[in-house]
Amino acid sequence: MTADGAAADREALVGGMANAGAVFRRGALVERPAPPNAVALHAYLRALKKHGFDAAPTPVGLSTDGREQLTFVPGDVALPPYPRWVMTDAALASVGSLLRRLHESSAAVEVDPHVTWSDDLADPEGGTMLCHNDVCPDNVVFRDGNAAALIDFDLAAPGRPLWDLAMTARYWVPMVDPESAAGFYPPGLVASVRLRILADSYGLSPRERGELPGAVEQATEVCRAFVARRVADGDPVYVRALAERGGWERWDRIQDWLAARRDTFTAALLR
Repeated sequence: MTADGAAADREALVGGMANAGAVFRRGALVERPAPPNAVALHAYLRALKKHGFDAAPTPVGLSTDGREQLTFVPGDVALPPYPRWVMTDAALASVGSLLRRLHESSAAVEVDPHVTWSDDLADPEGGTMLCHNDVCPDNVVFRDGNAAALIDFDLAAPGRPLWDLAMTARYWVPMVDPESAAGFYPPGLVASVRLRILADSYGLSPRERGELPGAVEQATEVCRAFVARRVADGDPVYVRALAERGGWERWDRIQDWLAARRDTFTAALLR
């Protein structure tokens, strides 16, 4: 096959920020840049399947040029601005159920203490199981309106299940002020109601329900620090995104909005 022929049989997959333009589908496989800890992540994904979680890509191999191959997961992935079908209450509940399934299997997988896991969005308090840490709509595959699989485990790191749920809530409720949500989400989403739906579908305990609003605030601080590091390093993707999305004023507004509604969210979760 010629070089042109090799390029013609692959399909560019859109979405994401860090690997934008570098992820391709070739038949039943996806080729993408491999994270530094790809060997450990591949072992983790295989272990998840052994423990009953079949809703993630299967690792196939690593190339000498720093790329990885995984099985392609068929379905629909929503990209911003997010369409209404992916923000229904039923879709949200299916995300909570899928995350619970992941955590039940992940809890059975031993975490290798010698691996350098990503610290970009990791739980500051650590934990004994690997969390996904980036369950945003771009990383959830849907089939027939229900969350069917998770992709892109590059930011996985040891943490608390509550932390992973808080990160997920940020994107799916969403836990941002209405002005910030307007450019990415359909109107009419009531945060307190949707946070309760997510907690219910996940099966969150009463104790953790009381802790969830604070964990969301903590996760927001970690996400802000992550963006700040990328911007300070001159990453053009994050520099542009920060400017286009309202700068640091937007982050200030989100954090103030969360703090002002902490009691409202707690009451909705516990009533």
